[in-house]
Amino acid sequence: MNNQELSSNPASATTSTAAATTAAANPNRGLVISKTELLQSFLSTSANNTHLSPDLRQIASSLSHQPSSLPYRSLRSIWLASDPSTRPDLSALLAGSHFVLNSPQPREKSEELKARLRKFEEAAERKAYKELVKDITPQRDESEPFSSYKDQIGFGLHVALTMFTGYLVGYYTFRALFGHNPVMHAAGGILGFVLGMLVETLLFIIRASNQDRKTTFTTSKIKKNQ
Repeated sequence: MNNQELSSNPASATTSTAAATTAAANPNRGLVISKTELLQSFLSTSANNTHLSPDLRQIASSLSHQPSSLPYRSLRSIWLASDPSTRPDLSALLAGSHFVLNSPQPREKSEELKARLRKFEEAAERKAYKELVKDITPQRDESEPFSSYKDQIGFGLHVALTMFTGYLVGYYTFRALFGHNPVMHAAGGILGFVLGMLVETLLFIIRASNQDRKTTFTTSKIKKNQ
């Protein structure tokens, strides 16, 4: 289809008008070119060109008042609908014009993302602070008693086993000493039970004292080096 047929075809003219209207309504979508004096003159002439439809004349008038750029789709629709005998060549019309690239709008961060970023920043700050004061702050000894559930469960099982073993030792010892006397057997078991509990208590006190001395020594050494 040549340009004369396109200008005289109502369906094509309607399509061109719709495309130009869409492009004019959304100037940031599609190809945008810079305006030159030749383009400004063509748009001003097209605004009064009776060969164009009223909608295209209105679009041409609107584009002629834009300061520095215009959508290519609208310009092309106006050029196609213009009289081929009077319109300038398209390549000559676009001479001196260049593409205008619009910077994309920054993506808005959601509130959930902002909250997560704040948490990451706070964690990074805490980590940096620990690294900064690690030479002047006493380090926590990972071997501290009952520092984890595993240690607590292990200690409890160990105490129970020691007390049960003490009960058995006392029971069979008194059974060997006092023969068939159930009361003395039970008393021996209870005595062994109590002795086992006392032994575990003593061992716990010794471990805690060693840990306290170690922590005190570490703190004193750090203060001495300051």
